[in-house]
Amino acid sequence: MKRSARKLVQNYILILLGSALYALAFDWCFVPNGIAFGGITGLAQIINSLLPWAPVGTVVIVLNVPLFLLGWRFLGGHLLVSSLVSMAVSSLMIDGLALVCEFPTMEPLLGCIFGGVLLGAGLGVIFLQGATTGGTDIVARLLKLKLAWLPMGKLLMVIDLTVIVAVAVAFRSLETALYGVVALYISTLVMDGVLYGLDNARVCYIISDKPEEIARVIIDDLDRSVTYLDGEGGYSGSAKKVILCAFKQRQIVAIKETVRQVDPNAFMIVTAAHEVLGEGFRSYHQNEL
Repeated sequence: MKRSARKLVQNYILILLGSALYALAFDWCFVPNGIAFGGITGLAQIINSLLPWAPVGTVVIVLNVPLFLLGWRFLGGHLLVSSLVSMAVSSLMIDGLALVCEFPTMEPLLGCIFGGVLLGAGLGVIFLQGATTGGTDIVARLLKLKLAWLPMGKLLMVIDLTVIVAVAVAFRSLETALYGVVALYISTLVMDGVLYGLDNARVCYIISDKPEEIARVIIDDLDRSVTYLDGEGGYSGSAKKVILCAFKQRQIVAIKETVRQVDPNAFMIVTAAHEVLGEGFRSYHQNEL
C-alpha cells in the first residue's frame, strides 16, 4: 500500500516537472521569437491575437473541456485526472510566467532547438506517467488506440502540423510556420527518445558456414542470445543455419568484430529495430504508448 502511494506521488511529481518544461518552452522559446506552436496551445495563440484580453492558458483550459469529456469515455478516469493536473499546471504556468517575466528574444533557430528539446522532454515525461497535457495530446492518444503501430511523436506531429499552418495563416508569416516545423520535428525526436529509449536496438542476420562457433562467442562473450533460422541457398540449394540476434546499438562494433574473427566470409545484415521487448531489453506493459 505504501509502495503504491509512493509511486503515485512520484508520478505526479514527474507530471508537474513535465508540465513546467512545457510552459517554459512556450514562454521562453516560442512566444518571444514568433515561432508557431502546435496543438490547442497554438489555437489559443490565434484566439489571443484576436482577443488580447483572453490569456493563452485560460483559453487552453476552455478549449480542453470537450476533449476531456471525450477522453473520459474512451481512455478512462486515471488519464482524465492526471491529464487535468498536467493541463492545469502547464496552462497556469504559461499565464503566470508571462505575467512575472518578459523573456527576451533570441536567435530564432536557437529558439527552435531549445524550445523543441524542452517541449519534447516535457511531453515525453508526461506521457510516461500515463497523462497528457490535453488538447491534441488526447486526440493522439485516441488515434493510438486504432493506430497502435505509430509512435506517439509521429501522431502528434501530423496533428500539430495542421495547427502550425493555421497559426502561420493567422499571423500572415511563412517564417513563423517554418520555424514551427523545425521545432516540432526536434520535439518529436526528443519525445520519442524519452518514450522509447535513446539506445535503439539492432537486429542482425548472420549467414555463415560456422554458425555454432559464432553463436557460442556471441552468447558467452557478449551475453546475447541467438536464434537459429532454417535457410536454403538460392544458388547452391544447400541448407543453411541463419543466426538471428537482437542487441543494443553500443554492441554493434563487438558483434561485427566477433563475426569477422570467426568467419571473415560470413554474410551479415544489420537492421534497426524500433522496439525489442523481452529479457535483456524492455519489459512489455499493457496499454503502453
